[in-house]
Amino acid sequence: MTIPARLSIVTLGVADVARSVAFYEALGWQRCASSMEEIAWFRTADSYLGIFGWHDLAADAHLVEPTRGSFGGITLAINIGSAEAVDAALDEAVAAGGTLLKPGTELPFGYGGYFADPDGHAWEVCYNPSFPIGPDGRITID
Repeated sequence: MTIPARLSIVTLGVADVARSVAFYEALGWQRCASSMEEIAWFRTADSYLGIFGWHDLAADAHLVEPTRGSFGGITLAINIGSAEAVDAALDEAVAAGGTLLKPGTELPFGYGGYFADPDGHAWEVCYNPSFPIGPDGRITID
């Protein structure tokens, strides 16, 4: 296969790049240098998060007459080490300017909840003891 099975970058289209940058910086995420003023990069455990203007991102992908509904059919997930850490992370996201979508809840596989960033991108924060987190920050799914 010529397309490797990996996720290098997730780029979020946002209404206000500066507002979104401030949100992710308030979460304590590490911002990387960028040669382009209109995009911001944040380092994650095994990939990067890009923040780019919504219309600019749609144009770059050659999407004709794009629209944005309340749900784009995708969520992003952060697995962490305990149920208590889930609640703390959700509280931190709200304090940074996010919106609580679903409070921490007992689940058949662990514990989790959701927040939305200032543009409504849904992030799940989850503790799943069946997906151990390695020293590199990656989870293992067997």
